[in-house]
Amino acid sequence: MKINEAISRKLLKICKEKKISVNKLATICCLTQSTVQNLIECNSKNPKLLTIVRICDGLDISLTEFFDDEIFSNIERED
Repeated sequence: MKINEAISRKLLKICKEKKISVNKLATICCLTQSTVQNLIECNSKNPKLLTIVRICDGLDISLTEFFDDEIFSNIERED
């Protein structure tokens, strides 16, 4: 799995767990809806760490909590 696919799955998982829409996630995290939608749709080949930090801040979780998931255990290395 590529990193953008893993991030997409993690974001969808978080939305499901917290029972929030993707648009609500964008609002909570002070990001544009298009930014979050691009992450969800894997349109961002290399998502910026700053964007993930903003998402974590909005959700009141650490980067460690975000990435501490089985989803990230088999990331394909891209050259």
